[in-house]
Amino acid sequence: MLQPAPAAMFDHYLGISRLLAGQLDFRSAIRSVAAEVAHIIPHDHLDVCVLLEGGNYHTAYETGIETAWGEIAGAPVVNSPIRSLLWGEVDFLLADDAMTDPRFHFEGAFKRPIVEQSLKSRLHVPMKVQGTIIAALSCSSQTAGVYTMEDIERARIIADLLTPYFFALQAAEQAQRSAIVEAEARAREEGLRQGALKLTEALEQERQRIGMDLHDQTLADLTRLARRIDRLLRNGEVAPEALEPVSRSLQHCMQDLRQIIEQAKPSVLQLFGLSQAIEHHLDRSTRDTGSAIEWGLVDETHGALDRLEPTVSVALFRIAQEAINNAVRHAAPLAVTVRLEADDERLSIEISDDGSGLAKARGRIGGGIDNMKTRARLISARFAAGPGHNNRGTVVRVVLPLSPHDPANEPN
Repeated sequence: MLQPAPAAMFDHYLGISRLLAGQLDFRSAIRSVAAEVAHIIPHDHLDVCVLLEGGNYHTAYETGIETAWGEIAGAPVVNSPIRSLLWGEVDFLLADDAMTDPRFHFEGAFKRPIVEQSLKSRLHVPMKVQGTIIAALSCSSQTAGVYTMEDIERARIIADLLTPYFFALQAAEQAQRSAIVEAEARAREEGLRQGALKLTEALEQERQRIGMDLHDQTLADLTRLARRIDRLLRNGEVAPEALEPVSRSLQHCMQDLRQIIEQAKPSVLQLFGLSQAIEHHLDRSTRDTGSAIEWGLVDETHGALDRLEPTVSVALFRIAQEAINNAVRHAAPLAVTVRLEADDERLSIEISDDGSGLAKARGRIGGGIDNMKTRARLISARFAAGPGHNNRGTVVRVVLPLSPHDPANEPN
């Protein structure tokens, strides 16, 4: 086979480097250099076989004769006719007639294109980065006995020219896939979060509706019934000892119902804002225990709480409400303190007590902690619960990041 003069060969190598510049994908890269490669190594079919997923799969980017190799996005390397080269068992493959060469016809080999397209003469060299095979360069001719060891050496030079560019394309493609996967994961997470927030908002509205229905109908009915029992007692129509237990049970029922209504419809939150709602609940919860529990609330948010979205405010109130309830019901504290803080980047609510701590109460409040974690996650806040100063008591802290465009960051 007539070969170009050394100077002309060098020009073709330079042409390959020049033509690669600006190519943004494997297929366009191999097709852009096919004509220059043909001046160096004549071929009917040219491809670069790129390894995927840690070297277990591969795909081919081809030019010239189109084959089934180029149609498969990820074929197992174990079935590749050139697997010995891709595995590094041989340093090159050279065949005078691949249609009869047993190296290409082992059991399970995907050899159909060789037979269908009569790809007789074949040469293959590895493409390596720091000693690791990332791909293989292959040239094929429909004429038998075309290639020699001199062509193998020329193919190595071409492979060396192509390898850095293909490695960069491979890295860029992997980075792009990773970015897409990450973006899709974030989108799914954000979609789930938004869906959960809408569901939480709908549930909160339904709780409020139920609370109002209980207040307007059920509690009113019970109140009328209680008054009727009082009249019967005053008029002496029924023996007091018969109605007294009924009256007492009715009063307890009404008290419980009022508490349910209060929790279902946080009217203080709606009317006066988050800080006062937490303070009101803190006062009421410590007072209802019948114990002398000191409490305090420090608000250093400078009005940021009042600019939060309603759904976020409700979630923060429910977290604080649960933390306060856990402290006064299960930890037997002498003092409970709530601290509210905000700056340009975050808003935090901290509930601390000097009680018995989480270790002794965890069995009773574990579900409450899970609920607080879930509520925090739904509003993209960080939640933590642990021992207080010197391992005394418990500190519950929820931190809500504030973006520059968050309403809570806007000046009054």
